[in-house]
Amino acid sequence: MKVVVFGASGKTGKLVVERALAEGHDVTVLVRDAGKVQNNKVRVLTGDATQPADVANAVLGQDAVIESIGGTTPYKTTTLETTSITNIVDAMKSKGVKRLVIVSMMGLGQSSTQAPWWYKYLLMKTFLRGSTRDKSNKEAVVKNSGLDYIIARPPILKDGPATGSVKVLGLGVTGHAITRADLANFLVAQLKSDDHLRKVVTIVNN
Repeated sequence: MKVVVFGASGKTGKLVVERALAEGHDVTVLVRDAGKVQNNKVRVLTGDATQPADVANAVLGQDAVIESIGGTTPYKTTTLETTSITNIVDAMKSKGVKRLVIVSMMGLGQSSTQAPWWYKYLLMKTFLRGSTRDKSNKEAVVKNSGLDYIIARPPILKDGPATGSVKVLGLGVTGHAITRADLANFLVAQLKSDDHLRKVVTIVNN
């Protein structure tokens, strides 16, 4: 499958690219700095996801999109993710690409019942306060897109190897963390799975 990854230079995005290649996918990335992608198996496009023309060029000819864009200062108010996903959705509709897999965050919508108290009342209101609205708006764009989407809401992201143990939380069941590697593996798996099609799921390590 031909897949374009947005956010490929980030910690999670790099792991998404590695996993997608390992699964035999043909991977394209759109990054501002091509020097951050050191893999000759990847088609690297230089550009900006906030620029519609750059996104349209990256989406052209693809079968699916994985989006893992995230800012480095989540405590600051931003529209980075909303702007980028709007461009991505518009490009996908224009180019006839249907499958979209994105990363959001636990604590939004019904997943507030799955978040520990300290996550909801301390972390989301302090360190994550700026990105929370951006991610919520991003989700709204995707839900209204008419595309074949999967929205993954992870809790705290940890570095380290994949555990291979991932579960989707039910409502009211509290979750705490997941490794970036396990998240990346889950995202790539959604390229071929319809188990969570047009759903929003909170995923954690067991």
